[in-house]
Amino acid sequence: MRRLGHLEAEIMDRLWTWKRPATVRDVVDDINKDRPVAYSTVMTVTNILHGKGWLLRDKQGRAWHYTPVRSREEYAAALMEDGLGTSKDRPAALIHFVENMSEDEVAALRKALKTMGQQAKQ
Repeated sequence: MRRLGHLEAEIMDRLWTWKRPATVRDVVDDINKDRPVAYSTVMTVTNILHGKGWLLRDKQGRAWHYTPVRSREEYAAALMEDGLGTSKDRPAALIHFVENMSEDEVAALRKALKTMGQQAKQ
């Protein structure tokens, strides 16, 4: 999976944060609080995200309302999976990854592994 571009990531970040369908106008107005961006630019990138399968859209009146297909966490997991896929030694790559984690992240990983183990037993 290719990492999202800067504007793609900005758009997705807002949709993930809002957890509701949003129009291009909603996104443009929010980005314009921090920096100027043209409506047509955001519309083009949003259409590209839809075409790539990142967004669903539903027409309400004259405007499309966009909703993410995957969660932020699913995106992050896919990036990690791709990173592991580039290694010929996945266990070694995992060791290096875990060595760079904070104690809280290691605790969260342990909890996730325990949960996965319990689900596998069911």
